[in-house]
Amino acid sequence: MRTGFKMRCPPGTFLEVRPRSGLSSRGVLMVNAPGTIDSDYSGEVRVPLTYLFEGRYHIESGDRIAQIRLIADEPAVFRPGRVEAVRSREGGFGSTGR
Repeated sequence: MRTGFKMRCPPGTFLEVRPRSGLSSRGVLMVNAPGTIDSDYSGEVRVPLTYLFEGRYHIESGDRIAQIRLIADEPAVFRPGRVEAVRSREGGFGSTGR
C-alpha cells in the first residue's frame, strides 16, 4: 500500500516497518513483516498488506497501518571457535519444555 511519504534514515541505521496488531485482529496482515528499509533507500515508504477474508477492507487516508522503528545497524562480529554438538529436537516448532 502506498503511504504518500518518503523518508531517509541516518547512515549506520535502518528502519523496521512493523504491522499494527489492531489490523491483524480484523484480518489485515502485513506481508513480509517486519520490513526493512536500508539507510540508502530514499523512495516512497510502502506497506504490503493482504486481507484474509472474502470481500474488501477499506483503508482511509490517515489510518494507521504500520509502525516504524529506527534501529542502529551494528555489524556482526564473528570469531573462530568450537561449536557444540546439536541435540536432536523433536516435535517441531517452539519450546521443547526443557
